[in-house]
Amino acid sequence: MFRAMVRDFAEKEVKPHAARIDETQEFPMESVRKMGALGLMGIPFPEDLGGAGMDTVAYTIAVEEISRVCAATGLILAAHTSLGTNPIFLFGTEAQKKKYIPPLARGEAIGSFGLTEPEAGSDAGATKTWARRNGNDYVLSGTKVFVTSGRYANTLCVSARTAEGEGSKGISAFIVETKSPGFRVGTKENKLGVRGSDTSVIFFEECRVPRENLLAEEGDGFKVFLRALEGGRISIGAMALGIAVGAYEKALAYAKQRVQFGQAIASFQAIQFLLADMATQIEAARLLVYQAAYLKDSGKRVVRESSMAKLFASEAAMFVTSKAIQIHGGYGYVKEYEVERFYRDAKITEIGEGTSEIQRLIIAREILKGSA
Repeated sequence: MFRAMVRDFAEKEVKPHAARIDETQEFPMESVRKMGALGLMGIPFPEDLGGAGMDTVAYTIAVEEISRVCAATGLILAAHTSLGTNPIFLFGTEAQKKKYIPPLARGEAIGSFGLTEPEAGSDAGATKTWARRNGNDYVLSGTKVFVTSGRYANTLCVSARTAEGEGSKGISAFIVETKSPGFRVGTKENKLGVRGSDTSVIFFEECRVPRENLLAEEGDGFKVFLRALEGGRISIGAMALGIAVGAYEKALAYAKQRVQFGQAIASFQAIQFLLADMATQIEAARLLVYQAAYLKDSGKRVVRESSMAKLFASEAAMFVTSKAIQIHGGYGYVKEYEVERFYRDAKITEIGEGTSEIQRLIIAREILKGSA
């Protein structure tokens, strides 16, 4: 029932705008507000904090179904929930939760995440943004890049260094309101895909943040962000899954309609084999993503499972969208048939929230740890 509800919303409210926001790079604020009104912006958070009181599996379904028609809108939902709101839910004080989560969960505010820097990407421990104590405040100075929804967010969960020479142990986490003095939005990136999702550079220019906005204990920031990414990778796996499903459905329909040599191309074994491989990749990705979500709902840590889900689903999305273009032939290369958009959108799932190479490192580390 929940999937049917989200799919109906996606078809009626999100899909009609997908091609336009890809072309114009317009942020789909109207769709975001409607997702909030429907309860989709706070699916896994308790009702007493403004959320829907549902679980990670339901959240995964929502990201999949939205991404099936518009990956940019799916990414906005995923980043807002897993990275902009969940760190506050997991590590915030009661006062922080009561102040920030209800408007985020209701979609009245948008949450974002500031981790990546010009010289700290996969090596997030190389963070150079500083937070220095000044009376009852911290003063933040530095730059964050690739910030999803950066110019539309109301709050960001941000990493900043609070101690010299301690590596990742010297990093803390903060809740930063975007109206704070010294917070400035810089360049908007002109991206290959998910173009309706804003990706911006953020500057902290002596940005003052109240001491009570420290998230967890000083020096625990790296732990906060690793935990957030653990769950976030499930949502990116769901996003990749949705992209793959959307492209596959278009390719299947086209193969049944397109006639060559006097018959539908779906009757040719070459096309049948492509469709069979695509469908198999999708089913395997779905099982990995849903298993990770289920285990997370069971209260288990899912470091290995979330990385496996994200890794496999993202590479499956690239495979499926590429074959969808191949099935469409020349028409697959033009915007009218949309599969080229799915192909462009899929690529970010192999990069964001940890590249495929980083996922393999995590998986290998977990495997070796388990066999020690």
